Amino acid sequence: MTHRPIPSHARLAMAVAAVAGALYCAGAMADVTVGISISSTGPSASLGIPQKQSLNLMPERIGGETIRYIVMDDASDPTQATRVARRFVTEDKVDIILGSSAVAPSIAISEVAEESRTVQLAFSPIELKPGRGEWTYRLAQPVRLMAEAVASTAKANGVKSVAFIGFADAYGETWWKDFSSAAAANGIRILANERYARSDTAVTAQVLKMMAARPDAMLIAGAGTGAALPHTTLRERGYRGPVYHTHGAATKDLIRIGGKAVDGTILPAGPVIVAEQLAETAATRKPGLDYVSRYEKQFGADSRTQFGAHPYDAGLVLQRIVPVALKQAKPGTPEFRAALKRALETEREIVVSHGVLNYTSQDHFGFDERGRVMLTIDKGDWRLLK
Repeated sequence: MTHRPIPSHARLAMAVAAVAGALYCAGAMADVTVGISISSTGPSASLGIPQKQSLNLMPERIGGETIRYIVMDDASDPTQATRVARRFVTEDKVDIILGSSAVAPSIAISEVAEESRTVQLAFSPIELKPGRGEWTYRLAQPVRLMAEAVASTAKANGVKSVAFIGFADAYGETWWKDFSSAAAANGIRILANERYARSDTAVTAQVLKMMAARPDAMLIAGAGTGAALPHTTLRERGYRGPVYHTHGAATKDLIRIGGKAVDGTILPAGPVIVAEQLAETAATRKPGLDYVSRYEKQFGADSRTQFGAHPYDAGLVLQRIVPVALKQAKPGTPEFRAALKRALETEREIVVSHGVLNYTSQDHFGFDERGRVMLTIDKGDWRLLK
């Protein structure tokens, strides 16, 4: 077969068409796909439901591109969370994963995030084994940061000994580890270490052991509605001393269930819980007030929680890192996922409702003291201590 030469004018037309096609492909970006795994059912539903309700506050477009959200319920179960995460990365081809609400399913998702080299923004303060979690970043404050605040506040209040009770899971264990260190640094002895399950309906035996140790104060490391049980049991059994809680209890459910029994409770929380009480100069005041006003307009006064703001904060983080990543790669590609990771670790002073984030390759929590406040419950409402 004879090959006829292509005329010069035809070659020029083809070259122009090729360049135009390349420019079109470079300019036409795919949607940014975000997979969200939330514990909207199961034992951690009290954490997940306000997060699910906050999803409509997240941005629909960033950097001129549509953000497509795929939301799944992991039922508070790590096995189900693994299935959800695998679907995200294999079927949905997500660019980033958000969630989960609780510690155990978040840890399960982190394994898939690492395998698939997909950034995970966890809504819980998970601790991972050394060498793990390269692709996992947290939107919840580290327990260490909160434990230090509890211990220093207790010391200032004259507390020299504490009895501890916490969930019999990763949350309780992390609090035990980090508070033990913080207590020792503040000269506080821990006289008892008890555990209970999130689904337990009685903790009388544990409470009696704690009271028998005769501590100056009690610390309850629970979350959501489950944080109230040890507290009300302590009061029912006659304990009248100070009770401290963790940031997992920073929800009106504690006040609703505990009633007058929880008045005077002291606990750490993210600044969004008392956004209106923050100083005018606080970096977190503006995003906190924006979240609270928009959320409570839909779901009622005082409906905010420590946990519900995490998806809103994820949206603020996405607004910082997605435009940076779009300059480097196209969504739906490994290169884009890597670009999101680089942006997370190089963008500075990302202000969210819960604090100011400065992630690095070594610090995947990113929070400093601006991510915590100390509160007390005063006549059925939160009052800022410091």
